[in-house]
Amino acid sequence: MFDFESLKDLLVCPESKSKLVLDGQRLVSVDRRCRLSYPIRDEIPIMLLEEATQLPEDEWQAVMQRHSRDPETGDGIDGEDAELPAEEDESFRDDQG
Repeated sequence: MFDFESLKDLLVCPESKSKLVLDGQRLVSVDRRCRLSYPIRDEIPIMLLEEATQLPEDEWQAVMQRHSRDPETGDGIDGEDAELPAEEDESFRDDQG
């Protein structure tokens, strides 16, 4: 069985380098700009950009709410794990279309 809790501090979104939340059989980036969802197949997270899908903003916001995250920013409600805005993070590629 995929043990997200033991890996959540190691796994990041390959696109934005932001944290991920486990939502059913997928991992979802907490970065509002990319909103990528990575499938989990046979208990293995598929962390390839080619396999990721970009969630519509309303669906991404619902996922963030389910995981006690700010639905506008994706930040943890307590603010402890706030990410840099993507425009300030040079590692973020702005070629999602």
